[in-house]
Amino acid sequence: MTAALETPQIAAEDRLRADLYNYLGLILAGPPDELLIEQTASLSGDESDLGKGINTLAKVAKITKPKAVESEYNKLFIGLGRGELLPYASYYLTGFLNEKPLAQLRQDMVAQGLERAQNVFEPEDNIASLMEMMGALIVGRFGNPASLDAQKTFFNRHIGPWAAHFFSDLEGAKNSVFYASVGSVGRAFMEIEAEGFRLSNE
Repeated sequence: MTAALETPQIAAEDRLRADLYNYLGLILAGPPDELLIEQTASLSGDESDLGKGINTLAKVAKITKPKAVESEYNKLFIGLGRGELLPYASYYLTGFLNEKPLAQLRQDMVAQGLERAQNVFEPEDNIASLMEMMGALIVGRFGNPASLDAQKTFFNRHIGPWAAHFFSDLEGAKNSVFYASVGSVGRAFMEIEAEGFRLSNE
């Protein structure tokens, strides 16, 4: 009789962190469909900054139609030639696309066993991809769950230096309505994560 492989236990708090990273990855990867908008409308938060951001996002989702949010997404991220925002680490950190931050990310992806999805053609340092990668590392979607140290290293290298700035820009973008609330949630979450990793040193 062969012993069943044990699946590593993941703390409830870490699962919630991974869920929020995955949600942000999904909502930033493309315009949400009706089901994702409905799921967003059913979210509820507490009295923290993050919780208040989630409550506002849910309220906005309740009055959001897929067609309107698709138009908003296109203006923000695609546009004629380019959208209002360029959601890439290389751009935020160097002012140019496909620069050193992307090369470093690709090296770290190989080391962590992370692979780019076959149907994705965007550079890997896109905010949506990075949110998804972080969620995958926390729960071990591509192997064992990453240790806190490994999560911290990945966050500090590829997310921490620019993601809160991007989410803040998303909150204030002139074409942002639904995505302004996504920006508030993302910014508050990035601040919590950065502080959590900082305190893990002490």
